[in-house]
Parts: sequence; C-alpha cells; structure tokens
Amino acid sequence: MIPTLLDIPRHIETARMSIRCPRPGDGRVVNEAIRETFESLHVWMPWAKTLPTAADSENFAREAAARYRKGEDFGLMLWDKQSGEFIGASGLHPRDWSVPSFEIGYWVRTSREGQGYVTEAVHALTTFAFTQFGAQRVMIRCDARNHRSAAVAERAGYTLEGVLRNEARANDGSLRDTLLYARVADA
Repeated sequence: MIPTLLDIPRHIETARMSIRCPRPGDGRVVNEAIRETFESLHVWMPWAKTLPTAADSENFAREAAARYRKGEDFGLMLWDKQSGEFIGASGLHPRDWSVPSFEIGYWVRTSREGQGYVTEAVHALTTFAFTQFGAQRVMIRCDARNHRSAAVAERAGYTLEGVLRNEARANDGSLRDTLLYARVADA
C-alpha cells in the first residue's frame, strides 16, 4: 500500500462530534485547550514537556495538516457538533504499512473529561482504520498509571496484550510501564 495514493477522507462524523484533520488557523483553539489541560497532559503525554506558545500550536496544526495530506500521519481534531467547541485531539498513527497496523492516541480538554467523547472517537477511528486502510492491527498504548486512558481502550473493545516494563521515561524523568492494548481484524 502506498499511502500517498490513497484518497483519504478528511472528515469523520459521529453522533456528537465532527472529527477532522487540522487546518491552518486551528492553532489558537488547540493552544487554548492545551493551556486548560496542561497540568494533566504534562503527566501523561511525552509531547507535553513544556507549555507551547500560540505560534507553536499553529505550527503544529499546519505540519499535522501537511502530514495528513501526504498520508504520513493522521492527526485529528475533535469538535462538538452542537456547540462547535474544540474538544480535544486524537490520531491514527501508521506503525507498519506492510501489515497494515496503526496506533491511536488521544486527549480531551479538562472541561470535557468524563463525557465519553474519547471513547466515541476511538470507536470511530478504529472503524476508520479497519475499513479505510484494511488495518489488521490497531493499538493503544498508555502509561500503566493512567487508569482513565486504559478504561477507554477497554470500553472500545481492545484487549490488553501486555505490560511493557520500564518502557519509557515520564516527563518527570521516572521510568514508566506502558500498557499495550490491541484489536485485530480477525477478532
């Protein structure tokens, strides 16, 4: 499969959300959500070591849009269909096109936590991976201490395949264990 030759939809609809690829100009709302949520993002997300500036977030949105167009990575933004508010972000990250296999990542702004948006997004992205790309494997990895993230994987029908001990460093420098969840096409 050659990702640059795929005609990849840039928009997914769920019951409550419009999920779409980033666009130039999205940096401001992304930055506002990161600022609102930074305390918890900093604990769990390796990319949240420091608080980004508005320019950093705009640069990220533009680079993510370019990677999406090229078929390199599929970062997505979650928007509330009713209010139009930016809820958070997710992504379908290619790990091996020869399988094909992908990893899903996600975060939601603090004011929208606990409302099922991430689980709804994970269901949609999982379906997207299997139907759009013919995925044979989709994974979710999270810090073993991040019980809320693990619960999302479990609610979305993922199976815990293992614990990768001392697999990464947390932003505070401590070693962390990583939970590895997956769904496969024949299950």
